[in-house]
Amino acid sequence: MADLLSDEEIAEQLPDGWERDGDEIVRVFEVDEYLRGVNFAQMIGEIAEAQFHHPTMEIRYGELEVRFTSHEEGGITDKDVEMAQLINAETDEGTAL
Repeated sequence: MADLLSDEEIAEQLPDGWERDGDEIVRVFEVDEYLRGVNFAQMIGEIAEAQFHHPTMEIRYGELEVRFTSHEEGGITDKDVEMAQLINAETDEGTAL
């Protein structure tokens, strides 16, 4: 089990583009085509499966919302922040959007 992060740790470690929403971290990615959002969600799913830490995702017209929390621990842990960083790295490399 991972330890919950304190409010200060979350604020310091939250990757660019991500926000805190209660016990979750969330980012909304803008996409120019619906199927791009679907493909991006699939890519995130593959990363999540490899890391065994799965997000909640919602695909909407023009955007994909991704949320992470550590359900077993009841809040935000290093695992959530690490997943957000991995996803950011993929988008920074231009492979997602």
